[in-house]
Amino acid sequence: MQGLLNAFSYQIRLNPEIPHKLPTTKTGLLTQKPELVFPRRNCLNAISSASVDAQGGEEEEAKGTMDWELEFLGELDNKKKNQPTSKLLQETEGMDWCLRARKTALKSIQAKGWSHRMEDMITKKRKKKKNKKKLTPKEKMSKKSKQLLQDFDSDENFDTQDIDALDGSIDLRRTVSMLGGGMFEEKKEKTMEDFVQRLSQFSGPSDRKKEINLNKAIVEAQTAEEVLEVTAETIMAVGKGLSPSPLSPLNIATALHRIAKNMEKVSMLETRRLAFARQREMSMLVGIAMTALPECSAQGISNISWALSKIGGELLYLSEMDRVAEVALTKVGEFNSQNVANIAGAFASMKHSASDLFLELSRRASVIIHAFQEQELAQVLWAFASLHESAEPLLDSLDKVFKDANQFICCPNKEQSNLSLENGVDNIGDLEINGIAHSPVVSFSRDQLGNIAWSYAVLGQMDRSFFPNVWKTLCQFEEQRISEQYREDIMFASQVHLVNQCLKLEYPHLHLSLERDLEEKIARAGKTKRFNQKMTSSFQQEVAHLLVSTGLDWIKEYVVDGYTLDAVVIDKKIAMEIDGPTHFSRNTGVPLGHTILKRRYITAAGWKVVSLSHQEWEELEGGFEQLDYLREILKEHL
Repeated sequence: MQGLLNAFSYQIRLNPEIPHKLPTTKTGLLTQKPELVFPRRNCLNAISSASVDAQGGEEEEAKGTMDWELEFLGELDNKKKNQPTSKLLQETEGMDWCLRARKTALKSIQAKGWSHRMEDMITKKRKKKKNKKKLTPKEKMSKKSKQLLQDFDSDENFDTQDIDALDGSIDLRRTVSMLGGGMFEEKKEKTMEDFVQRLSQFSGPSDRKKEINLNKAIVEAQTAEEVLEVTAETIMAVGKGLSPSPLSPLNIATALHRIAKNMEKVSMLETRRLAFARQREMSMLVGIAMTALPECSAQGISNISWALSKIGGELLYLSEMDRVAEVALTKVGEFNSQNVANIAGAFASMKHSASDLFLELSRRASVIIHAFQEQELAQVLWAFASLHESAEPLLDSLDKVFKDANQFICCPNKEQSNLSLENGVDNIGDLEINGIAHSPVVSFSRDQLGNIAWSYAVLGQMDRSFFPNVWKTLCQFEEQRISEQYREDIMFASQVHLVNQCLKLEYPHLHLSLERDLEEKIARAGKTKRFNQKMTSSFQQEVAHLLVSTGLDWIKEYVVDGYTLDAVVIDKKIAMEIDGPTHFSRNTGVPLGHTILKRRYITAAGWKVVSLSHQEWEELEGGFEQLDYLREILKEHL
C-alpha cells in the first residue's frame, strides 16, 4: 500500500487533521482507510475558461466544438446538472481511467481528421432531444399504439442513421436493409400470428364489466376513425398484458359493423375506404375477427360479412371471405332471415362465389320463408342471380307459399313502411283479420319488384308460378311517371326493359310482355345515356385494333335490343364479347349473372357469340400470338 501511495504522490496529499502516522496491523496493512483530498484539476473548468476568451464568430464555433468534445468525454451533462458531489467522488485525471481512455480516443480522432464527423453525430443526437415536446395523454396513447404495431414489423431494430459518418457506411446500411427485408420477414409474420392468437383467446375467463364498457365506447363513437382508435387502444392494452381481454367476439363484430355503418353514414368514397382498410390497426382488427369467427354468433358472422363488403368492396378481403364462407357453412342452421339476406348480399356485392354456402342458404331460406321481409327476399334473390348460383329450394318454397295474385300488393317505396305499420306485421307471415287466418301477403316496392323480376330472368326461371304474379304487380306502375333525371328510375327502367325483351324472345308462350305504350316508355327511359355512359377500356381497344388484321369487316359498339355488343360481323352474325374482370367472379373466374344473361339473349337472337376474357388475353405473349389466338377462336364460326 505504501508503494501505491508513493506512486500517486504527485496527486495525493493527506488531510492535515489526520495524523501522518497511520495505524497498521502486525502484518503491516493499514487498519483504516486514509481520507484523501484531491486537487481540483477538472478539465471542464479549464476548457470553459478558455472558451470565454474567444471573440466574435470564433467564440460560437469554439463553443460548439468544445460542447461535442465534452459530451463525448461524458462531462457535459455534469456541467448542466451542477450537482455537488462528495470529495471522494470528485473527478480527477488520476482516478477516472475511463475519462483518460476517452481523451486518448479524442486525440486519435482529431489526428485522423474525423472531428467534424463526430461533431455531426453528437450534435444530431442533441437536437433530437431538444425537439421532443410534451405529449397529451391521448397523444401518448396513440404513440404507444403505433409503437406496439411497429414492434410487429420487425423484432430487430437497426439504427443506421449515425453510421453515415464512418467509411463504408453506405454498404453497411444496404446490408442491414437487405437483412431487414428478407432474413426477418418470416420471423415478422410469425410474430404477427402469435400476437393475433394471443389476442384471440376467447375460451378463458372474462370480465363482463370491461366488455360492456368497451361495447358502449364502440357504439358511441361517431366516426369510423373513432371506432378504430378505441379498438386499437384496447388491442394495445391486451398485447401488453391486460387480462381478461374485453375483446369478445361480440365486440369485435360490433367494431367492424360500426366502422362500416359510419362509412355509409357519410357516403365515404371508395378510395378513402380502401386507404382506411389498409391501415395497420384495421388489418389487425380484421385478423382478430377471422380468428374469432368460430366463436361468433350467427348475427356476428352476418355483421362481419356485411362490414367487409362495405369497407373493402370487390377489391379486398379475398381470403377473409373464403374464411367467412367456411365458418358460415357450419352455422347456417342458426341463421334468421336477416342473416341469410346480409351474408348472401355481401358475397354478391363483392363478386365472391361460394357455391356450397349458397346452396345451404337456399335451403335455410326455404325453411324460414315466412320470416322474410320484402326487402330481405328481394336482396336474397338478387344475390343468387348476381353470382348465378342455384336457388331451387328457395324458388320452390315461393311457388308453394304465394299462389294467388291477391297476395301481392304494390306500393311506392315511401308508403311501404307505413303499410307494414298499419297491418302490424314485420315479415311475410300469415295475417289474421277478425280472428280469421289468411294467406301471407307481401307489399313490394317498385324497385324490389324490378330486382326480383331481373333475378328470375337471369336464373331462367320466368316460367315459375311466382314470377307472373310479380310481373303483373309491377305492371301496375304504368301510370307512375318515370323520370330520366333520377338514377333509380333509370335503373328500374333498364331492368324492366331487359326482362321484357327476355319474355318476348325466350318465353313468348307466357304472353306476359308489356303493353306497347308502357314498353315504349320503359325502353326510352332505359336507353338514356345520362347514367349509362359506355366506357371503352384499353383492353377492348387493343383487341379491336387486332381484329382488323383478321380480314373481316368488324363494326364496333353495335346495339341489339338494348344490349351493346363490343364488335360484330353483321353478314356472318358473329358477335365478339370482350369481357374484362368485372364480368367474372373474382375468386373462381366464372361468368357473373348479368354476363350470362347477355350471352344467352344474344344467342337466342340468332348471333354466334364469341367471348374473349381478360384472363385468357393476359396469358398470351406479343401481338403475333394474340392474333393467332383470335383467328383460332373465330375459325369455328366462319
